[in-house]
Amino acid sequence: QVRLVESGGGLVQAGGSLRLSCGASGSIFSINDMGWYRQVPGKQRELVATITSGGNTNYGAPVKGRFTISRDNAKNTVYLQMNSLKPDDTAVYYCRIVLPGFVYWGQGTQVTVSS
Repeated sequence: QVRLVESGGGLVQAGGSLRLSCGASGSIFSINDMGWYRQVPGKQRELVATITSGGNTNYGAPVKGRFTISRDNAKNTVYLQMNSLKPDDTAVYYCRIVLPGFVYWGQGTQVTVSS
């Protein structure tokens, strides 16, 4: 079994920054992709950013240039540095990891950006 623990969400003013973390523990031999997605009520979950085991990154258009994804393979942890936050970034943020044959999601952490 694999467990994901997210942290770092909260309330911030527009223009501010937050850093999300997601650590994975359990029966893990190797992690392929790691990523962050977000969802607001009434809308589909959308891609924020992903990072491969080799460090290649991909970002959703709304966050390009403002957010940075990184990972620490030794700690099985993925991070999301969010800068220049906007009210439209308000959502529940979920981390997702891909293991060989399995996909796991975190429980979600709320990010609220006030104007």
